[in-house]
Amino acid sequence: MRTLRVLPFLLPATAWLAIAQLAVLPPSKPGPPPPELAPAPDKHPVVMLWPHGAPGSEAMREEQERYRTVGDLLIIANEHQPSLTVYLPPKHLASGAAFVVAPGGGFQELWITDEGYRVAEWLSQRGIAAFVLKYRLPKAPGSKYTVEGEAVADVQRAIRTLRSRAAEWGVDPARVGVIGFSAGGTLAGLAGTRYDNPPPRPADAVDHLSARPDFMALIYGTPFASPDYPLRINKDTPPTFLAGGGEDRITASYPDVYRKLRDAGVSAELHIYAGVPHGFGIQGGNSSAVSGWPDRLRDWMFDQGFLTKK
Repeated sequence: MRTLRVLPFLLPATAWLAIAQLAVLPPSKPGPPPPELAPAPDKHPVVMLWPHGAPGSEAMREEQERYRTVGDLLIIANEHQPSLTVYLPPKHLASGAAFVVAPGGGFQELWITDEGYRVAEWLSQRGIAAFVLKYRLPKAPGSKYTVEGEAVADVQRAIRTLRSRAAEWGVDPARVGVIGFSAGGTLAGLAGTRYDNPPPRPADAVDHLSARPDFMALIYGTPFASPDYPLRINKDTPPTFLAGGGEDRITASYPDVYRKLRDAGVSAELHIYAGVPHGFGIQGGNSSAVSGWPDRLRDWMFDQGFLTKK
C-alpha cells in the first residue's frame, strides 16, 4: 500500500504540516466527502455503470463509500457502485476523442484527485472528453472481488458506456481510450488485452458493444511485467503510451514492456523521468520536467491521428 504520493522535497511550505500528520495515514470516514474536494455535480454529473446495481455487488448495494484526505488529495474506499464522473470539453474545443480515467490505489482505494479529477479537467480543457472511473477494489480488506473479474468488468463496462452514449456526449466511438495510474494502469492494460471476453451474463444492450479501447496510456502501472497476469501482447493490442519515474520500481520494467509492444507490431511511446518516484499524477509539487507528461500524451495523440489540429 502506498503511504505518500508526493515528492516531499518539492512540496510548498504549507504542505509540511500534512507530512507530519502522515506518519500514520488517517482512517477513512463513511459518507460523501467535503464538497470542496469533489467535482460540482451540476458541471460533472455522475453516471452509474449499472443503473440497477453492479453484478456481483448485490449484497453490498447499501454500503456507504468511505473517504479520507491527504493534504488536498481525496482518497476513496469501500467502492461497490462503479460509476463515471463526466468531464466534457467546451463545445468549441471538442475533438471527439475520449478517455476513461482509472485512478490508482493498490486496488484497495482510489487516489481520485491527482490521478482522476485533475487529469480529467486537464484533458477536457484541451478538447478531450474524460470520464473518471470508480471501480470495485479487489485488494481492500475483506473484499471478495478479483482484479480480472469485477475490476476488469468495471473498466470494460465504462468503455461500452461511452460508446453507447457517444452521440449524447459528443464522442467518436472509434476514438475511445483508457488511461490508468498505478493499479489503474494495470487495469487499463488488462482492458487493452481482455476486450474479446464477453460478459458472462449481459445486463442489457450496452454489454453487446465493443470493450476494446482504441488507445491506452499506462502511467506508472502495467500488467505486462507481472507474473500475476498472463502476458497477452499481440498485434491487436491498442497503441500504447507509457510514462513513469526513474526512481520507481514499477517503471523499471517499462523498457522491456516497450520492446515487447514494439516486437508485436504495436505502436508505442515511452517516457521515463529521471529522479522521479512513483505516484506523481498531476500535483503542484511535481518537477517541471515530469509536469509535462500530459503534454507529451497529447502530442502522442496528435501523432497517432486520434487528435487533429483545428
